[in-house]
Amino acid sequence: MTKEKTEKHEFQAEVRRLMDIVINSLYTDKEIFIRELVSNASDALEKLRYIQLTDKEIYDEALPLEIEISTSSEDSTITFTDYGVGMSRKELVENLGTIARSGSRSFFEAMEKGGTEGGDLIGQFGVGFYSSFMVADSVEVVTRGYRKNSEHLIWRSGGDGVFEITKGKGHRRGTKVVVSLREDTKEYSDPDVIRDILRKYSAFVPFPLKLNGKQINTTEAVWLRSKSEITDQEYGGFYRFQTNSFDEPRYRLHFSSEAPIDMNVLLFVPEDNMERLGFGRVDSGVSLYSRRVLIDASPKNLLPEWARFLKGVVDSADIPLNISRETMQDSSLVKKLNSAITKRFIKFLEQSSADDPQSYGDFYGKFGFFIKEGVASDFEHREQLRGLLRFESSRRGEGELVSFEDYLSGMGEGQEEIYYLFGSARETLENGPHMEFFRSEDIEVLFIYEPIDEFVMSTLGEYEEKKIVSADSVDIGVADRDAESSSEEEKSLCGWMKEVLGERVGDVRMSRRLVESPAAAFNSDSTMTQGMKRIMKNISAGADMRSVVRLEINGDHALIKNLVSMREKDGEFAAIIVEQLFDNALLAAGYMENPGSMVGRINRLLERLSSG
Repeated sequence: MTKEKTEKHEFQAEVRRLMDIVINSLYTDKEIFIRELVSNASDALEKLRYIQLTDKEIYDEALPLEIEISTSSEDSTITFTDYGVGMSRKELVENLGTIARSGSRSFFEAMEKGGTEGGDLIGQFGVGFYSSFMVADSVEVVTRGYRKNSEHLIWRSGGDGVFEITKGKGHRRGTKVVVSLREDTKEYSDPDVIRDILRKYSAFVPFPLKLNGKQINTTEAVWLRSKSEITDQEYGGFYRFQTNSFDEPRYRLHFSSEAPIDMNVLLFVPEDNMERLGFGRVDSGVSLYSRRVLIDASPKNLLPEWARFLKGVVDSADIPLNISRETMQDSSLVKKLNSAITKRFIKFLEQSSADDPQSYGDFYGKFGFFIKEGVASDFEHREQLRGLLRFESSRRGEGELVSFEDYLSGMGEGQEEIYYLFGSARETLENGPHMEFFRSEDIEVLFIYEPIDEFVMSTLGEYEEKKIVSADSVDIGVADRDAESSSEEEKSLCGWMKEVLGERVGDVRMSRRLVESPAAAFNSDSTMTQGMKRIMKNISAGADMRSVVRLEINGDHALIKNLVSMREKDGEFAAIIVEQLFDNALLAAGYMENPGSMVGRINRLLERLSSG
């Protein structure tokens, strides 16, 4: 029997460098080699499927287009078989021993610097193939090309700088890669381990993918199909598969684009907000694929942090399969995806709000926090996001929401500011002293209830050149009586009250804003609302966040009139009334930090009154 001649070759110097990069730095997880070899097999099948359209002379033409994976714990091997195009002797040398593709040098330079440019070097066999040496003692490639006269060839290497090629016989069309595992990587001969990895990375490979004879990929990559061909049931089924949930998605956005970057996108908004339900901060639920192959199940920078409630898939053929999670985070391609997808999603929400305001209102009630977070933190998309904000309003019933645009359309002639008021509950705000003037003048006020709402208003500052102002601020463009216009008696009263209250109050003056209340506290700090001060105080315990408050009094109220005469009869008792009046105003405005401090004074007042 004639022994087949063995050809020995040295790896090209660039290949040795490439293997060093791949094995030592490009891939974080060793399991990636499975994804890469499956991807290579899929590419080989795709090429054959294209060839079959024009070439009728194909060896083993009846073979199915599928990928088979088998494991052997006895031999500590894992084998990948495809019935694709296969390789000739020349292709074996060129594909597995040299790098002939242009751009390889820039790829090396970029990878060694930690960058991501240089192009996608994965073809039928490329960078991905060499990842097998992260786990292998040796790798054997058995192949036969698709042409009738193709040779049966065997390629072997231990990753030690050399490889050999011998002639064999009996192999079917395509390629078989046998990975002999090292002692410390034998877990990859366990079918249960491989099954989990295949479901994680390769569930949507476009050809049947079998592990030890059983097909793994039974769910279709619906995001690559035309929307007109997909039923609601299919969308729902894919959503539940992707999220491991049982609900129906609230919204879905499915689109494809070729510019500025090639992408197929399928996004879902869940029925409920898990963070709102107390499940803690959720991780990104949008997976990144490249040609059906999973790159990262939870990529950090694919979408803005505020969009972490979204679920679904982004598939971009422009993303290199060989990109690692670390380098992907700084990839210019991922940044382009982020910008394009985010803008498209915001436009989708804008349209959804216009088409069905009630449904959008329900969405906003559960997911509005994320929109607010985006306005506060996402400078790039802030202008778009602010149009998605919704508020309760003094002109609408409880639960009815308005946008900034709705507010602008209802502004009276000459009104130059958008007013809002922060509080714990609608009833408290409606019945508080700060609303008296706005109610009497029929000026709309937006009601906000969460600390982040104040931060959002402060961050925005204005909308369509209309300044956004808190209704409890002294700096609002509504009628206000200057100290100079007050009578001498009123000036004297205000001055005396200021002396009684001392440093607790910044100023005391007569007011035209009050209709029913005897007094009200207003924020004199033009740089920060009282709510923002509370937030900052919680963030920084040592920060000086003392309130700068103006007390405004209603000269037409009986209590203030009585106070004038009481001051003459019993100045000490009148001073106690002033202190209580001020604390009442702080409490009504939500500025009081320690209401318990009033108890002793109230008891003294009751004692005095009960004595007759």
